[in-house]
Amino acid sequence: MKYSPDVHRRRSMRLQGYDYAQAGAYFITICTKDRQCLFGNIMNRKMECNKAGKMLERVWGELPTRFDVLELDEFTVMPNHFHGIVTLSGRGEACLRPSQSSAKPGDHKDRPYGTRPDSIGRAVQAFKSITTHQYINGVRCSGWHPFPGKLWQRNYWDHIIQDEAELTNIREYIVNNPSLWESDQLHPACA
Repeated sequence: MKYSPDVHRRRSMRLQGYDYAQAGAYFITICTKDRQCLFGNIMNRKMECNKAGKMLERVWGELPTRFDVLELDEFTVMPNHFHGIVTLSGRGEACLRPSQSSAKPGDHKDRPYGTRPDSIGRAVQAFKSITTHQYINGVRCSGWHPFPGKLWQRNYWDHIIQDEAELTNIREYIVNNPSLWESDQLHPACA
């Protein structure tokens, strides 16, 4: 079926009208499709990453080499999701509006939608894409647990961090998340 905005209504989880490429701190949560536990286990209230979980840590740590406006803060890999705090410095190039674009008419770059460069969305896209590719290689070459269809759920959760007190609370939440796994709303038993 051809796309029709009247039939296919995808609600955005992003704050309407907010520029996710502007400087600030953001709390991100990304979940596996169907909450499959693929990245390790909680043992003695601590996350024990398997090779896939360690791959996520490495890819996350490398994101600032791809996005010079991105700084990483506290993060944790959980069995079926990932939490991280990122800060955008606002030093990146401003996004050109479609009318200012150097793209030729009909080129995908002249469309008035899509993910802005140097934005939280672009960083999450890169993370999900790179980790999916590397996870598929792990399934093929190293016997990692296969996943049906997609590794990650379609979207992600974000929260714009307002002040230092909130940043401290979210850091604490991330650090303590493995010890609270049994009651975590993303635990498969809580679904």
